[in-house]
Amino acid sequence: MLCLTEPTDPAWIEGALADLDAVLVDHGHCEMKAASNALALAARHPDDVVLVRALTDLAREEIDHFQRVLDFAEKRGLSLGTPAVDAYAAELRRAAHDELRAVPPLVQRLLVGALIEARSCERFKILVTAMAERNVEPELVAFYDELFECEARHFRTYFDLAVRAAGGDEPVVRRALGALSRREGAIVRALAGGDERATVHG
Repeated sequence: MLCLTEPTDPAWIEGALADLDAVLVDHGHCEMKAASNALALAARHPDDVVLVRALTDLAREEIDHFQRVLDFAEKRGLSLGTPAVDAYAAELRRAAHDELRAVPPLVQRLLVGALIEARSCERFKILVTAMAERNVEPELVAFYDELFECEARHFRTYFDLAVRAAGGDEPVVRRALGALSRREGAIVRALAGGDERATVHG
């Protein structure tokens, strides 16, 4: 899906369906982090009005998603608590630093954002399909179906901004994204062997 080179391990969906509460808690933290990262990146480039507008619009949407996840969590009596260390995002940022030295740091950051959105998009689609087939929580299915489309759009926003930050050189950005996608696939494979499956990216 999108730029991903490694599909999610089928075992992930079983772990997610077995503990939807854990998925919701992790999802809430992911939305808050996505908003924070977009705002932090915008704050580093305040003179780039196009970038700032695009990223603050994206952050606004992520905050809306966070609040809606929070609504679901509260209805279930869940507390988000302190977020766990996000091994997926940390490894992906490290991979971008290692793999993408030929492109500017801003392009690296934007491509990390693009891949995170792509993986979220894939996971939400898998979740929607499995939950709908089993007739599990239709309200939650509708929410994740909506988010599937949003994450695809966010991926495109990050990719387009990366091309712009690279001076319009789309082939260079596509090659960089391909290299980072292969590393992302390796990260996902490694994390699939762990015990904590009920997360959006783990």
